[in-house]
Amino acid sequence: MRFKADLRNIRTFSKLTAALNSLEKIAWLRLDDDTVRFTVIPATGSQVWASLSIDLIFENYTLQSADQNNTINLELPLGPLQRALKSALNSTQANLRLTKRDGVPMLSMTIHTMTKDTSNTSNHPNPNHDRFGGYGNNEPDFGEDFNQESLELTMKREREKVITQDIPVRVLHPNSVETIMQPKVREPDVHIQLPPLLQLKAISDRFTKLATTTTSSIRGTSNPKLELSANMHGSLRLRLATESLDIQSVWDNLENPELEEAQLAMPLNEHPSTKFKEAGPDKWATVRVDGKDWSRVLSVGRLEGRVIGCFADDHALILYVFVPHFDGSSAEDVVTYYVSSYCM
Repeated sequence: MRFKADLRNIRTFSKLTAALNSLEKIAWLRLDDDTVRFTVIPATGSQVWASLSIDLIFENYTLQSADQNNTINLELPLGPLQRALKSALNSTQANLRLTKRDGVPMLSMTIHTMTKDTSNTSNHPNPNHDRFGGYGNNEPDFGEDFNQESLELTMKREREKVITQDIPVRVLHPNSVETIMQPKVREPDVHIQLPPLLQLKAISDRFTKLATTTTSSIRGTSNPKLELSANMHGSLRLRLATESLDIQSVWDNLENPELEEAQLAMPLNEHPSTKFKEAGPDKWATVRVDGKDWSRVLSVGRLEGRVIGCFADDHALILYVFVPHFDGSSAEDVVTYYVSSYCM
């Protein structure tokens, strides 16, 4: 079993890991010839299924496994990975490999950075230099090799620093992960492109805080629910309703993306979203989410990609977060969030 790769797009990788770590501390990492897959399934709350192409976060990728599909499955702690990636943000080079330390499997991240040696003479006063920054009438002759010598001295003052961070992992047998299945959801009633998630998160957090403040003295609860609704006419509504208040924020003029009929299991004119659109702007699909869990979900907004929300009325909300490659291409990868709706 062998895995080794150089890291690329470390900042994107770090943001993704931070978003996953906010939901759960352990992830299932699946590596194969084409994709890197992260799966996060907390005991309660939202689930994440991220399928990323190799070249989004890795290059010089090597993978060898005894599995017939050339696959490696790992149980991975996200906190240590996030800390290691944070250390690598300003690196000149970083790589990740599967190894062992005292018989314990590890993902070992080696980080190369350049540091400057401060023990140089550039800060020492020059006796030939007067107090006003000049040399008087006797300007020194630096010679023809001055520029070359200065460059050599500067280079000597730079030192390469190599840091190794070991992340303990557990290698999973293929049979142990066969039962991990992505949730099946019925065809959505509404699909809509959401506003920037960090903007939505700021308002959601404000509602959650307000709900906690107003309801804790009434029912002693600290688990407020938010109502999220959307229609097929470009509107999204976030609502907080308690015994003492009822407030909402509405976004209009959002896009309802067109569906490709070839990818549907039914004719487009029979699709639930078509019926919701024909019913007019007063026909809403609604889910009820835990305020604190929803805030953690919205932290994926730091990836800065477009997000499509698919609403199955009173059942679930599926978020498709498209992660751009930032290399000049139009390629995108998808992180999928499954958010269950709570009953009132």
